[in-house]
Amino acid sequence: MKVKYDPESDILIFIIKDIPPSNAISEAGEIIISYDETGEPISIEFLNASKRQLINPQETALQIHQ
Repeated sequence: MKVKYDPESDILIFIIKDIPPSNAISEAGEIIISYDETGEPISIEFLNASKRQLINPQETALQIHQ
């Protein structure tokens, strides 16, 4: 899995499979889930990530808590 952050758009993206999506659905809470041709999720995007305190753009490392 890859994790990317776009500071200009303030979007935090978890990429499960690095392939082009065939469909994407906007969920409640400013979340977009993209799917492949078989309906499996391939990425999850969190909009307004820093405003929602999901990430601090000033930090160079992303901490994932389990």
